[in-house]
Amino acid sequence: MDKFKKKITINRPPVKYKYYLLIPAGFFCLVAIVVLVLLLPIAPQGQAIDVVVTIPPQAAARQVGALLQEKNLVRSSFMFSLYARWKGMDGQIKAGQYSLSNGLSTPEVLFELVNGRLAILSFTIPEGYTTAQVADLLVSKGLIDRERFYWAVANEEFNYSFIKGLPNNEKRLEGYLYPDTYQVFRGCGESSIIEMMLQRFNKEVDELGYLTLVQKAGLTLHQAVTIASLLEREAVFDSEKSYIAGVILNRMAKSMPLQVDATVQYALGTHQPKIYYKDLQVDSPYNTYRISGLPPGPIAMPGRASLLAAVKPAATSCLYYVARPDGTHAFANTLDEHNSNIERYLP
Repeated sequence: MDKFKKKITINRPPVKYKYYLLIPAGFFCLVAIVVLVLLLPIAPQGQAIDVVVTIPPQAAARQVGALLQEKNLVRSSFMFSLYARWKGMDGQIKAGQYSLSNGLSTPEVLFELVNGRLAILSFTIPEGYTTAQVADLLVSKGLIDRERFYWAVANEEFNYSFIKGLPNNEKRLEGYLYPDTYQVFRGCGESSIIEMMLQRFNKEVDELGYLTLVQKAGLTLHQAVTIASLLEREAVFDSEKSYIAGVILNRMAKSMPLQVDATVQYALGTHQPKIYYKDLQVDSPYNTYRISGLPPGPIAMPGRASLLAAVKPAATSCLYYVARPDGTHAFANTLDEHNSNIERYLP
């Protein structure tokens, strides 16, 4: 039977053609390996460090890649740019200053730049700002939700002795959110920002040896911060703060109402430059024209000069002061002298 079988011929490519097919396959495998390697992190996680890099506005992926390679955050600027374009993220990179780990892969770095989560945002709390003004500033920068911020101010448990026992309300941290310039990550949260400012206040107290100075002045810390807040709002020039502190303490010693205009502004919730007679009638524990002694707490965030002036008042017998047009003050020992100064300096 075998001799009657037809011969079946199978056409196989010559061996040399097999190698021709393997060459491009091998080349593509090699390219894939190179690409994967270039996308890997610069450093292993255990040895990674954070690097700060500033991404300019409207920077193209090519420009960003060059900055990242220069900062040793990616292995290849070309590969970063190519990957960003492949993912359609070239135009989505957000400008700003970032703190990035060199333990991130190129895709992870790109994600952070597009997401903006690790962008470092700066904000400055000026001396004399109130809690309400701090909230307004942080809201304007997109850093907080106002309601969550006020809830944290009133209720969050922060582990600092200087706020223990203070009433749980929106004024609880008035005076203690230290005025300074801060840098935070976007989305860090209300409590984290408050914690940072309280920590800064605590550092200032430690550096000044402030608790010892407070004790020598015969005050509590809360009283000293309250007086300092009055000085911050009343004095334009640091050189006058200790004299105004002397007047405040002299009036307290004589059980005289402090009659500090800044407390009326605080009670009214405004910062109007001029106080009218009707304003002095506002019913508030912060209105020092109607209450005796200090208000229940600070009316603003005092800086270092005000904090020191509160516990190092000038030795003076003055009981009165009035602001001159240039922002300085005329001090007086008697009411008659004070009235003369009012006629002279107030319109």
